[in-house]
Amino acid sequence: MPRDHLYNLELTWTGNTGFGTTGYRDYSRDHEIVADGPGSLPGTADPPFRGVPDRWNPEQLFLASIAQCHLLTYLWLCVGAGVVVTGYADSPSGVMTEEADGSGRFTSVTLRPRVTITADSDPVLARELHHKVGEYCFIARSVSVPIQHDPTVEFEAAD
Repeated sequence: MPRDHLYNLELTWTGNTGFGTTGYRDYSRDHEIVADGPGSLPGTADPPFRGVPDRWNPEQLFLASIAQCHLLTYLWLCVGAGVVVTGYADSPSGVMTEEADGSGRFTSVTLRPRVTITADSDPVLARELHHKVGEYCFIARSVSVPIQHDPTVEFEAAD
């Protein structure tokens, strides 16, 4: 039976420089995202859209949510498959295409997980499980952008 999970947060624009939105250059894109538990996340627009580089922008958060969901779902699948993961890192990237009218969308996302497994784990299965994640990952199942996987699997170093 399906279960609903409700997620709430507060988003507050903090970028009124005293002029409101009287002009495109008259306001800051800064804002704060707050959720119970993790606290505050400083947000802004991507620098090409008048944001600042020391705050998270929506495009980075979108990419991070895809990569995080992939990690968590992959680890869960590995448990069920008997693959013991001892290390995981990723360097995801995404391409957003901006149209002439100012609209845009992500056209691709590539995950590059580097996974370390124990010597008695199956490296072929460890690699294959990355391609199964999309069947379960809540975020991947909710977006339309193609998500590519370029995993690297290596054995844990012997002591």
